[in-house]
Amino acid sequence: MDTTHSQPNFTLGFLSHRAPIADDSIGFQIDSHRDSSHPLPSMPLQLMERQTENNIKENGDCDENGESGGEEREFRILGHSMCLKRRRDGEPSSSASSSSSKRASTEPPQGLESRRSAVRAWGNQSLREADPDVFGIMEKEKQRQYKGIELIASENFVCKAVMEALGSHLTNKYSEGMPGARYYSGNQYIDEIEILCCERALTAFGLDSENWGVNVQPYSCTSANFAVYTGLLLPGDRIMGLDTPSGGNTSHGYYTPNGRKVSGASIFFESLPYKVNPQTGYIDYDKLEERALDFRPKILICGGSSYPREWDYSRFRQIADKCGAVLMCDMAQISGLVAAKFWIMNFPLGLTVVQLELKQAILLQVVECVNPFEFCDIITSTTHKSLRGPRGGIIFYRKGSKPRKRGMLLNQGDGCDKYDFEEKINFAVFPALQGGPHNNHIAALAIALKQLATPEYKAYMQQVKKNAQALASALLKRNCRLVTGGTDNHLLLWDLRNLGLTGKNFEKVCEMCHITLNKIAIFDDNGSITPGGVRIGTPAMTSRGCLEADFETMCDFLFRAAQIASLVQREHGKVGFLKGLHNNKDIVDLRMRVENFATQFAMPALD
Repeated sequence: MDTTHSQPNFTLGFLSHRAPIADDSIGFQIDSHRDSSHPLPSMPLQLMERQTENNIKENGDCDENGESGGEEREFRILGHSMCLKRRRDGEPSSSASSSSSKRASTEPPQGLESRRSAVRAWGNQSLREADPDVFGIMEKEKQRQYKGIELIASENFVCKAVMEALGSHLTNKYSEGMPGARYYSGNQYIDEIEILCCERALTAFGLDSENWGVNVQPYSCTSANFAVYTGLLLPGDRIMGLDTPSGGNTSHGYYTPNGRKVSGASIFFESLPYKVNPQTGYIDYDKLEERALDFRPKILICGGSSYPREWDYSRFRQIADKCGAVLMCDMAQISGLVAAKFWIMNFPLGLTVVQLELKQAILLQVVECVNPFEFCDIITSTTHKSLRGPRGGIIFYRKGSKPRKRGMLLNQGDGCDKYDFEEKINFAVFPALQGGPHNNHIAALAIALKQLATPEYKAYMQQVKKNAQALASALLKRNCRLVTGGTDNHLLLWDLRNLGLTGKNFEKVCEMCHITLNKIAIFDDNGSITPGGVRIGTPAMTSRGCLEADFETMCDFLFRAAQIASLVQREHGKVGFLKGLHNNKDIVDLRMRVENFATQFAMPALD
C-alpha cells in the first residue's frame, strides 16, 4: 500500500516485515524520486497521537536539555494530522509505558484508600446499621428475656465473655480435622484453643488424660450421641435407652406408639426402650435388667431429659456387664451438678478464710449427684443448660486399659484389653457426620469450662438445687402433684391431670403471662401416655440471682396461671380455649406482675 504526499519528490510507504515486530513501531520507507539509484534505508518509526507541549512534559519525553527525546515530524496523511517519532537506539517501546499510564490515569489518586473505605463500609457496620430488621427482632427478644421468667430446664443465660467469643473473628476460620491434623493450613492458634478446651473439660470433671479422652467438636448433644452410635455400631445394631414419655431423649432411639421413627437413632438402629414405673415415676431397674438380657443391646444408655431423680449408675454397670453392652451416659441435664460434685469433694488447698467458710457451707449440703464417670464407658453432654456455656455437644470416652473385673465386652470381639473408642468416635464426628468445627463455640466452651473450677460456680449449682427444692415444696403445699413427689436435681415435673388441664394449654397461658416452661407427656396410672404435665427448671433464673424466696413467688405466679387456665377452659371448653385467652383481663394482670418481678433481677451480659 502506498500513500503519496502531495509533493512529487517523496513517497511514504509501509513495509512488509517477514520477522515479527517486537513492539508497536511501524516501518516506513521514504523514497526519494530525485535519485533512485541510492535508496534510503528504512527507519523504524512510532505512530503517535498529536501531543501538546504540556502532554510532552507530563510524559517525560524530553532529554536533559529539555529537548524532545527523538526526531519528531508532524505531517498529514489523507487529511489527518499525524506525528512521527524516531525511536532512539536502546530506548524501550512506549507501548507498555503508555498502557500502564492509561491504567494509572483511570484509577483515582486515592484508589487504595477508596477500596479500603469500601471494605470498612461493608465490614464495620453495626448490626443496627447493617440490618435494622434483624436488629429490631433481636431487641424484642432481648426484652422478652429480660421481662419474663425463664423456667425451661434446658435453658440458661451465658456471661459476656462467652457471648464475646461466640461473636468473634474465630468464626472466620475453617478447621476440619483434629488439632495437629487439619485439612486446611493456618490453624496453629485454633489448635491451641481446642487443646486448651479439651484440657479444661477433663479438669472440670476430674478426669485423667491417660484414661479419658474428649471431643469438643459436636454441634449438639444429639450430634454427639449419633457420633457415638456411628463410631461403635453398624446399621441395625441394637441400643436401649429410657423411653421419651418416661423422661428419656428422642436421640436415644425413640419411636411413637404407632411405630413411627422420629430420630436418626431409631431410623438407623434397632431400639427397645425401658420405662419408669407408672405408679411411682421411678425407673424400674428389675424390668430394665430383664429387657436388656433379652434384647442384648450393644449400647445401654442412661440419662434423660425429664427425669427428676438420681440415676443408679452402679446398677446400670452391672446390667451392661451382664448383657455385654457398652454403658453410655447422656448427662446433658445434670452435667453442672456432676462438675460441682467433683469440685466440692476435691476442694483445693491453700484457701482464704472466705473460701474456707464457703467450703464448710457447701459441704453441709453436698450436691447429691453420683458421678457417672465412675461407672460409664462413654459420656455425652450438651455444653449449655446447667454448664452455662455455648450451645453445643461434648463426648468423653475411656481409653487405656480396661478394668479386668468388667471382662470382655461383646462389641469388643477381638478380646482386646484396651479401649478403642478414641479413633472410632473422632472419625465419626469428622469426617463421617460433621464438617469443620465451630471454632467460636469451642473458644466459648473453654471459657465456660474455666468457670466450672471457681467457687462461685459451685455456689451457683448448689443454689440451683436449693431453688428446685423450694419450688417443689411450694407447689406441694398447694396440693399440686409432682411426678415422683419431688426432685433430686434442678428440675421437677408437674402433673396437671388433677386440675383437668393439659400441659399444652397451661404452657400457652404461662407464655402469654411471660413465663416460659415446656409441656411433657407423662404416664398415667394405667401406663398410658397422656400430655398432662409440664417440666420446670431452676438454672436460668438462678443465673439472674434468684433465691428460694423468689421461687416461692414464682410458684404463686404458676398457681395463678393454672387457675386462669381452668377458668378459661370451663367457660370456653377445650375447643374454644385459645380464643378465650385473647383480651383476658386476668392474663394481662398476671403479665404485669410477672414483668414487675422479673425486671428486678440482673440480666447476664445484657444488663
